[in-house]
Amino acid sequence: MANKTETAVKTKAEEKKNSPDYFYEFFKGILKENPTLVGLLGMCPTLAVTATVKGGLGMGLATMFVLICSNLIISLIKNLIPKTVRLPAFIVIIAGFVTLVKFLLARFIPPISELLGVYLDLITVNCIILGRAEIFASKNPPLLSVLDGIGMGAGFTLALVIMGTLREIIGSASWFGMKIPFLTPVSIIARPAGGFFMLGIIIAVVGLVSKKKPPQTLGCAGCPSRDNCPSAKGGDN
Repeated sequence: MANKTETAVKTKAEEKKNSPDYFYEFFKGILKENPTLVGLLGMCPTLAVTATVKGGLGMGLATMFVLICSNLIISLIKNLIPKTVRLPAFIVIIAGFVTLVKFLLARFIPPISELLGVYLDLITVNCIILGRAEIFASKNPPLLSVLDGIGMGAGFTLALVIMGTLREIIGSASWFGMKIPFLTPVSIIARPAGGFFMLGIIIAVVGLVSKKKPPQTLGCAGCPSRDNCPSAKGGDN
């Protein structure tokens, strides 16, 4: 009886361990695995459209829509796609949703469509979307893939909005097109060189806050080569 109880407890523990963590899949892309600020992906739109908050927000939401939809479709049909044409199939799916977004923006929000311009088309080859399709959506069920798309899209949008806010306030003395009184603009921040400078500062701050690398233990106990080290065998530290 005791053995059956122990086996049941172990089984439940293993099921809990192997069950998907929906909370983690949703929130991982916002800070811990932020595709732009941690993974350093999607640099082209991050630098190109973030001279204003509107540009950053529009690009972020458009990319999030494509990311969610493409993740869902790829996860649903992943077993039907031959391995030899996997990547071309992913690109066709992504391009279809990019075309849809482009048409919707041109029809309902023309100013944002004109502001983003050619960078809307470049969403098709955005390494964030193709990377999530290959690494995650093609290997996981639809719900997890959608959550991954939402989280990664939210993290990308957050990075662009932060960039756009800082660059517009400092570089143009405005926010969402509204002038901020008593503030002198530093015009170089609104230019490409200022984008590189601001992005470097934001990435450094995120690195300090997230503390990605844990502190390492010094001495023989924390050394990966301790098994082949004469000092460790002799008991030295």
